[in-house]
Amino acid sequence: MNKSILHILTILLFASEAFAQSSRHVIFLSDKNNSPYSISNPTAFLSPAAISRRNNQNISITAQDLPVNPSYIASIANTGATILNRSKWFNSVTVEVSSPSMLSAIQALPFVIGSTSVGRSSSTPETPSRKMEVEVNEIKNIQSITNRTTAFNYGSSSNQIAMLRGDAMHNAGFTGQGIIIAVLDAGFSNANNIAPLDSLFASGRILSTWDFVDNEQDVFDDDAHGSMVLSVIGGNAPGELIGTAPHASFHLLRSENAPAEAIIEEYNWASAAEYADSAGAHIINSSLGYTVFDNPAQNHTYANLDGNTTPISIAADIAASKGMVVCNSAGNEGNGSWFRISAPADADSILAVGAVDASGLNVGFSGKGPSADGRVKPDVSAQGFGTIVADPWNGTGVFGASGTSFSSPLIAGMVATLWQCSPNSNSQALIDAIRQSGSIASNPDSLLGYGIPDFIVACMMLSGLNPELADNNGNIIVNGNPFQDVLTISYFTSSNESGTVELHDISGRLVWSDKKSFAPLSSNKTSIQTANLAKGVYVVSISSETGRKSTIAIKN
Repeated sequence: MNKSILHILTILLFASEAFAQSSRHVIFLSDKNNSPYSISNPTAFLSPAAISRRNNQNISITAQDLPVNPSYIASIANTGATILNRSKWFNSVTVEVSSPSMLSAIQALPFVIGSTSVGRSSSTPETPSRKMEVEVNEIKNIQSITNRTTAFNYGSSSNQIAMLRGDAMHNAGFTGQGIIIAVLDAGFSNANNIAPLDSLFASGRILSTWDFVDNEQDVFDDDAHGSMVLSVIGGNAPGELIGTAPHASFHLLRSENAPAEAIIEEYNWASAAEYADSAGAHIINSSLGYTVFDNPAQNHTYANLDGNTTPISIAADIAASKGMVVCNSAGNEGNGSWFRISAPADADSILAVGAVDASGLNVGFSGKGPSADGRVKPDVSAQGFGTIVADPWNGTGVFGASGTSFSSPLIAGMVATLWQCSPNSNSQALIDAIRQSGSIASNPDSLLGYGIPDFIVACMMLSGLNPELADNNGNIIVNGNPFQDVLTISYFTSSNESGTVELHDISGRLVWSDKKSFAPLSSNKTSIQTANLAKGVYVVSISSETGRKSTIAIKN
């Protein structure tokens, strides 16, 4: 990571300052000397949850984690500059200045080693954000292709869940409970007033909000893009929309100014990711991407997408190094002249997510890989065409929307269920398992990456279980998961069946089996005495004339 930071500083620190183009600048600082903060006292700048996440993954707290020196910030503010944001990872401060002499005064401070212009000319008209052009389709109901009986009534959202085996994860009790997700977006207009998200607010699972564009707490008065994204993860409207992690908790962070496109938004993103890290988030979902800007001098090229060049990609990899899983949309430029993924999808330690349709086929607009240095990108794919999202304008109801902005949160929520299933795994192990569970993991490509992941298989991989014990069409529900001395399951079938119920342990050893007859349209409950079984992950399976069905259960 240090090499990456040095690389960006080499490119940006001493860039010429054309003040007429912008009054906003990133000021890079030389050190964190004489700071009131110390790595020996991390509770002064990291939450207990952030410290715990690091400890659980054996991640050290370093000087990179120390906040920017407050005395340096005060000195910069004394020049008359307005402090917009600060970045401990880049050891920088983003400022707005009103004159060239004010910028010169900042540059003359002994601890300032360089600066770069990051805003637009105030005379430049605002233009629609290119990253969101194709994301919202006309309202359209997408009917489920699954007939499974599940713990939730998914309504039209069942297909996007079932494609990832999310229904099976939910049936096993993995719904994101206890997992914290930071959503970085362009705003969450009306999210606090729409029915599919009301359970998040009623249960206190919106942990915090912050707007890094306008420096305020209110994120509900800007763009509605984030509200739709949030609903894909945390929505809970039975019969209409269930998110992939309906019981997760959230930080809602605005880093993107949707009407404009300037590289300052990449630095906003870094500050927001640092906030997520310090607050103890496990996962970041970022349905944002950057290629070219209103000021062409700031444009990226495809060659820049090597994972180590753009500010946002460097920040994404640093975020990953802190033990978070970063999920980012691959971008929507697949049908355009850019064609490729956008930053930070090129970062090497994150999950870049492409889009498929309801049948699992690549959608043309989805940004194509590989990264500029030849790595597989996107990493995985999920439904990003006709994805069911909450309607943020009407307060109730859902509709189909399209874009990798909506495939990424599907994966982010599923990561939460996976981490709940395998709480002792580190973030990179989770990412590896997700990639290897993909539908084309043995032959990844530049359209789907490793393919559409199977999160039941990923959970089994992390638990040391044989993924071949799993299949793709189960109607088994675990009644109360994790379980203790008695494991009770329900099995739903549309016809009379007879078969064998089996329980396998983490090594794949058969620990219990019994032959059963199953009545149609009934709960068909089976209770298994498990007092003598060790704590851990188990596979429950039923083999009958209709095939093999299985799910995951955990004993506490």
